[in-house]
Amino acid sequence: MDILLIEDDAIEVMKLQRTVKKLELKHNIIETKNGEDALEILKSGNKLPDIILLDLNMPRMNGIEFLSILRADDVLKYLPTVILTTSENRADLLECYKIGVAGYVIKPLKYEEYESKLHKVLQYWDVNQLVKG
Repeated sequence: MDILLIEDDAIEVMKLQRTVKKLELKHNIIETKNGEDALEILKSGNKLPDIILLDLNMPRMNGIEFLSILRADDVLKYLPTVILTTSENRADLLECYKIGVAGYVIKPLKYEEYESKLHKVLQYWDVNQLVKG
């Protein structure tokens, strides 16, 4: 799978890379630090990712703003987007599902729990029939 990771925290990026490597997954991870850069990648005309992993709390454009723009685009709106966040704010959760996320995962503090959650998310999307614009 081609995964677009939108995350501004370098430690979180390294944690995801470490997990994918440890689980011996052969996914291609495209990284970007914010929603604006992610939109540039998505609109560049290159191959679209199979899934987007999106942090909510980012500078310049937060995850909810990015998601709203994504869902308003006729081509990009079908890309499955999973929120990976530390936010347990119920309003964020409800807004994300209202806009149309494919999942909302709260990043646990313990690495083993993070690894387990991420593995389940990636396994699911690896076997799911993906729809692309």
